[in-house]
Amino acid sequence: MNNGKTIIYEIIEQLERLSEQQQKQILEYVKAMLQGAPQGTPGRELLRFAGAIPMEEIEQIRQAIDQDCERINPNEW
Repeated sequence: MNNGKTIIYEIIEQLERLSEQQQKQILEYVKAMLQGAPQGTPGRELLRFAGAIPMEEIEQIRQAIDQDCERINPNEW
């Protein structure tokens, strides 16, 4: 038995110990791995959006991030 088969058998043994829902999650994960990295839009195609947001709105967004995103809620997790 080669090492590849040993790993496959070990994976199967571990999968059998999981609930059906967990097995489904693993299956979706494996399918996603087989598809590879998602393809994005090349940056040159996004250049047409440069400057589309007015500077005033960008400043409001920056302030909102500074205000709300730097807080830590220890009970959140």
